[in-house]
Formats: sequence, structure tokens, C-alpha cells
Amino acid sequence: MQKIDFYTNPMSRGRIARWMLEEIGAPYQEHVLGYGPGMQSADYLAINPMGKVPAIRHHGRIVTECAAICVYLADVFPEQDLGPAPEEKADYYRWIFFAAGPVEQAVTSKSMGWSAESREKEGMLGFGSFDRAMSTLEKAVTAHPFIAGDRFTAADVYVGSQILWGLQFGTMPKLAAFEEYAEKLRAREAYQKATGMDDALMAEMQAANS
Repeated sequence: MQKIDFYTNPMSRGRIARWMLEEIGAPYQEHVLGYGPGMQSADYLAINPMGKVPAIRHHGRIVTECAAICVYLADVFPEQDLGPAPEEKADYYRWIFFAAGPVEQAVTSKSMGWSAESREKEGMLGFGSFDRAMSTLEKAVTAHPFIAGDRFTAADVYVGSQILWGLQFGTMPKLAAFEEYAEKLRAREAYQKATGMDDALMAEMQAANS
């Protein structure tokens, strides 16, 4: 089996992609890039012109953006059963892209201090308002045991990562629904393994720079 090339930094959204890679269990070769010159090198910009991580290369094809990486890996490794069953597809696609769009925009906008000038102008924003996005996300995680139904899928890697980070860094409210959902995800072996690997790598990098 050909290894996947995985471009990352442990202090980035690369943690989402690593978790997904550990869930599928396919061999991969990590390439750790530093912020600044590392991600802005000509070689890496040829992989991702945005100059950010994560990215993966599989059979010569590049995939960037965490939601896309999660969906792609579930699709090309169907034997791991992390993609949606027919009855799960609506919620699977709906919520993974809701998290990648409105939720990410809402959290970023609040962190940057941006908001609509008036209630009327909220309609121009893809997320409407932070409170509405969080309320909608709360309903999504309480509809089923997992985001697309009764079992864990790749959508839980992406949606779950947003919630886990939001709770950890205080960018999302500590709602009981979020806490209960996050607890189920923290118990996953692949999540624990990926988190341990990135935490160790981050410690090494910090020690090297001290």
C-alpha cells in the first residue's frame, strides 16, 4: 500500500487530519512544516498555494482543507466504514459542511470581534449570528448519538474537532450537549493516539526553540 504524504504542524488544524489518518489506519509519512518560511517555501506552495497545513498527497493527488481530507479519506478507504450509509448521507454531508462553513465563520468572527451592524444585516452573513450557529450545532449533536446517526463516521472527526477545540480554548459555550458529545470522542483510541503524537511533537518543537 502506498504511503500517504501528510503535511502538518502540531499547532494547527493538521491535528484534525492526523486523527482521521489514525482512524483509517493507512500508513502515512508526516512532513512537519514550521510557520513562516517552512509553509511559504516554493516546494510547499506548489502543494498548497495558500501556504497552510494540513495537506495530503495520495497517489500523486493533493487534497487540502480538513473537511475535504476527512471526506476523501473515508471515501477512498471504504473498508474502514467511516463514510455514510445511504440513510446517513443527509446528516453526514449537512453537518460536516455546516461545521466547515457557518460554524468556523461564526467562531472566527467572534474571536476577531466582527459582527453585523444590525439584525437586518445578519442575513448577509453565512452564519447569521454566533448564537444562532451554536444553537443549531447544539441541535445537531443531540439529534443522534453521533452526528450522522447511531455510529461514528468521518463527519464526527471534523465536527467533533471543532467542538473539542471550542471547549478547550473557550471559543464555544460549554453546553452540556457539547460536553457529552466531546466525551464520547475523547474515548476513541485513534483520537487518543493522534493527540498523543501531536502533543509529543509540539513539546519537541518547543524544546528545540527554547
